[in-house]
Amino acid sequence: MTTLDSLLQQAKHGQTMSVPASWGQGRTVFGGLSAALLNSAMAHELADSRHLRAQTTQFIGPLNLDEPFLVEVEHLRDGKNVTQMQARLLQRDRVAVQAMAAFGTDRESKAKFQPEVAVLSEPPLKPNWIPQIPKVTPKFQRYIDLKIDEGGYPFTGKSNPYYRGWMRLSTAPSVLTDAHIIALLDVWPPTVLQMLKWPAPASTLSWNVEFTHPHPEIANDDWLAYECKTRQAGEGYAHTEATICAPNGQMIALSRQTVTVFD
Repeated sequence: MTTLDSLLQQAKHGQTMSVPASWGQGRTVFGGLSAALLNSAMAHELADSRHLRAQTTQFIGPLNLDEPFLVEVEHLRDGKNVTQMQARLLQRDRVAVQAMAAFGTDRESKAKFQPEVAVLSEPPLKPNWIPQIPKVTPKFQRYIDLKIDEGGYPFTGKSNPYYRGWMRLSTAPSVLTDAHIIALLDVWPPTVLQMLKWPAPASTLSWNVEFTHPHPEIANDDWLAYECKTRQAGEGYAHTEATICAPNGQMIALSRQTVTVFD
């Protein structure tokens, strides 16, 4: 069992848990893992096979590493077709991260549309991201493989805040769940950081991810394609939109983030 698998299994309503420093992003828990823990906690509450349709996560304050926090899940509504829940991670009696999610059943519908399959390069044989450098690269990236095809590394003074590439978990999980994919979606640095010439902190303020179901079958060790565009940036904030596809080019998810930049 991987460290990520173990953490996701622990994330249940009423559970007190902690995250090791190896999953750190600066002084806090990697945001993708925080969102994945919330998703896993809500998924544990489902009574049937309803799929995640959308999850919105808000990062309210730092979630400290190697320090206990409480997982809470609240059922807002359990309807015939859709279940809506809210989950929170509380540390020192304060909400650090919270999420709302909608899980829905599949239904027959005459409204059908599938986007064109994306034209992708061949999945890579190996990553090409920055290796682990103490006090430079986030610690959590040791668990992730990234292959950048277009875009730049952070703080390299690029003019176009855009990323296209591939991602996967370095060690394949026993079962690839939506929570694992959510953790993967947040591994890329904010697109606008590549526009800066000097290091500056940035953090996600709000994050919305939408899953398409049924999505194509994905192997546990598959590379997933990632393309992220900056829709607008200025006054210390950036708004980005990403598309995630399976290796065959079929869309899996859409991801939108509001990012704060402190340069």
